Amino acid sequence: MAAEDIGYRAILPDGWTRPRGFSHAVSATGATTIRVSGQLAREGDAPIPPDLSLGEQWRRALTNLVTVVRAAGADIPNIVLLRAYVTDMAEFNAGGAQVGEAWAVTLGRHFPAMTLVGVTGLVDPHARVEIEAEAVLP
Repeated sequence: MAAEDIGYRAILPDGWTRPRGFSHAVSATGATTIRVSGQLAREGDAPIPPDLSLGEQWRRALTNLVTVVRAAGADIPNIVLLRAYVTDMAEFNAGGAQVGEAWAVTLGRHFPAMTLVGVTGLVDPHARVEIEAEAVLP
């Protein structure tokens, strides 16, 4: 299903430069909204290994998020919003290439509206990223 099939349209105000890696806003229409709770870098019920890089945590969290979206009957083009929480903004900024690689292998060239928030901690003591989403089905 293509983004156009759900009424997905990235918003770019006149005169603004297209952002890299996200959209400022997304217009989406559909009959069903799916809200995915924050996903961590867990594999099954196993705890997050303490030495897992931020890039690998980002990849695993996005993989888990896509798995949940697909279980709800949607797919990557249906995702209209992401909210990511990181415990170390400096580490996130320094690891941009790793995060970009993780994005490419999980979401490809799909860039929904996104918010990135720095937090002091997450539910798992080894978690450095948590990502939640909203998706819209036609």
